[in-house]
Amino acid sequence: MVIIENYFVAVSLCVLTMICWGSWANTQKMAAKTWRFELFYWDLAIGLLLFAVLAAFTVGSFGSGGRTFLEDLKTADGSSILFAMLGGAIWNLGNLLLVAAIAVAGLSVGFPIGGGIAWVLGIMVNYLLVMLDPNKKFEGSNILLFTGVAVIIAAIILSMFAYRRLATEQKKPPLKGILLSVFAGLLIAFFYGLVVKSLDNNFVSGGTGTLTPYTAVFFFAIGIFISTIFFNPVFMARPVSGEPVKMKEYWKGNFKTHSTGVLGGFIWMLGMVVSFMAVGAANPAIAYALSNAAPVVAILWGLFVWKEFKDAPKGTNILLLIMFICYLAGLTLITFSNA
Repeated sequence: MVIIENYFVAVSLCVLTMICWGSWANTQKMAAKTWRFELFYWDLAIGLLLFAVLAAFTVGSFGSGGRTFLEDLKTADGSSILFAMLGGAIWNLGNLLLVAAIAVAGLSVGFPIGGGIAWVLGIMVNYLLVMLDPNKKFEGSNILLFTGVAVIIAAIILSMFAYRRLATEQKKPPLKGILLSVFAGLLIAFFYGLVVKSLDNNFVSGGTGTLTPYTAVFFFAIGIFISTIFFNPVFMARPVSGEPVKMKEYWKGNFKTHSTGVLGGFIWMLGMVVSFMAVGAANPAIAYALSNAAPVVAILWGLFVWKEFKDAPKGTNILLLIMFICYLAGLTLITFSNA
């Protein structure tokens, strides 16, 4: 398997994760022109699983370090597999809520609020994961780490104000989009730490299981795929907006429509794979913090490509600019907290 040991290489991979996790939702926006998000999500889940399998048999099997994917499968224990799959199921429910929030309120709302809450709370969870590990304590600057977190909280509050101004201008009630984003963030915050608990201590501080990162990501994807079979029909029967969706409509989609969802899964899972390649060198708190800076990227997509705030009242752009600066400042502080 391929193992990353250099901190700044690990940081670079986390930045790639940030780009992937902040960009995959564009495929939903593309599909949304003719395709409900509940139907899109089936293809997303397929793409996630396919890429996890591809990674397991490539970077998880090549290289001279650690165990190969197939070797790891032979020694994997039930509790480690369960942690990874549970992480997948929890992320999946949170992501379904996030996708619903994007469908209702747009990228510029769903990601800053949902992604921001997941970011801040997840940093705390993964920080505690490292601090409670008797083998290794957090060796970086607590002041820089938590100052960065505080700056991000300020950015989240600003994004809420910006959306409220837009919603007031468009005479749209903002509550549904905000609530969906909040609940999504609360769930997504916990998935990373659960998957880390499935990892062997030889590969990452804070791990308590027996899996290599690539095997853990594989079972994480299995957890997503299985839970989609149970979760998504509920969203189809009781949609957050519009009429209920029938499964027969899924089979009416053409190749382009289905491939768009699969591409979204590939993009997100690429981010997950490289994040877990980096988690050993960067430690879970830092790797999660950098990887989940995805709202920065999503804000840029929502503002400059999808023009979601073009009808916002005067002064909203200033709020968005300050919000974006806060995200970047928080990202920088967190990066150098463990340099």
